[in-house]
Amino acid sequence: MLFYLNQLSEGAQSDFMKAFNVFQYITFRAVFAALTAFTLSLMLGNYTIRRLLSLKFGQPIRSADEVNKLAELHGSKAGTPTMGGILLLGATIISTLLWARPDNSFVWLVLGSMFAAGMLGFADDYLKVSKRNSAGVRESTKLLVQLGITIVVAWFFLSDPQLNVQAGALFVPFYKKMVVANMGIVLTFLFFAGIIMGTSNAVNLTDGLDGLATGCTLTVTFAYAMLAYIAGNFVIAEYLQVPFYPQAGELTVFCMALAGASLGFLWFNAHPAKMFMGDTGSLAIGSAIGVVAICVKQELLLVIIGFVFVVEAVSVLIQRFYFKFTRRKYGEGRRFFRMAPLHHHFELSGWKETAVVVRFWIVSFVCMLVGLATLKLR
Repeated sequence: MLFYLNQLSEGAQSDFMKAFNVFQYITFRAVFAALTAFTLSLMLGNYTIRRLLSLKFGQPIRSADEVNKLAELHGSKAGTPTMGGILLLGATIISTLLWARPDNSFVWLVLGSMFAAGMLGFADDYLKVSKRNSAGVRESTKLLVQLGITIVVAWFFLSDPQLNVQAGALFVPFYKKMVVANMGIVLTFLFFAGIIMGTSNAVNLTDGLDGLATGCTLTVTFAYAMLAYIAGNFVIAEYLQVPFYPQAGELTVFCMALAGASLGFLWFNAHPAKMFMGDTGSLAIGSAIGVVAICVKQELLLVIIGFVFVVEAVSVLIQRFYFKFTRRKYGEGRRFFRMAPLHHHFELSGWKETAVVVRFWIVSFVCMLVGLATLKLR
């Protein structure tokens, strides 16, 4: 919206009016999008906490019968306001609408995906707090909604003659040229589904300790802000030999808005957390990141940059597979990890919660650097 203020500088004689020219630059708007989202999160954080408490939207903690020592470790968190993702989403969306170009279809695609996943998460959180247990929306329902988001995203790319050829191509990190020129409609859709659904659920699984998912979101979104800027700049994209999407550059504004909102939310979500993002935030963030990765054509790089999210999700899959395998073979299910997702394994191994969170942040930051380094290591 504020982008159009640059038109005030056209033909202007005074230096004051010429200054509005800066609104046309993505870098300027991206920085202020982050600052706006950060400020909104800080300003509205305490109000959001009070409202969630008044509505009795407190986080239910799984019973000792369900998870053994987890209830003992996290029992004091029972009643902490959840659904704080409303604040995170609101700050991100408002800031993006203010600072991004309203005529950019990539921005609307990402915002729409984020909002839809956020509503799914809201329904999940509401069922949990209303029934006072850790059960929420059925897994099958979650997957259907996420599949619906994937269908919209796939249709957006595959129905556009200017986008469908590149959308079906497959690029891998550390390699300059495309590995597959055209995966076809079916494989492209399945690939998109894996990225969007996988990332959404991975962030959701990571959100189990104070500030863990929020801090990792910061590093991942900052990395993709840079990737979006590169993908939308023909000169830089050609120099680094990465796919060029003219509309991708505007996603820099969205990514920085999400980073700013996450930083502000972390003020209240850091240990001891005064508010949790809940599925309202984690599912929305994961879906948005997945769609951004598709829009900038750096899907597989997400495995490196979002390594913490990936390893958290993989730990759950390993745990489930190993438990079922040993139950069939030995008649008794055994666990590969002390508990999954992985952050709980380290908790039960004796690490303090703050140590787990900070060390995972460090890993996430290092993975961000490695991921960005792949742009030259090709």
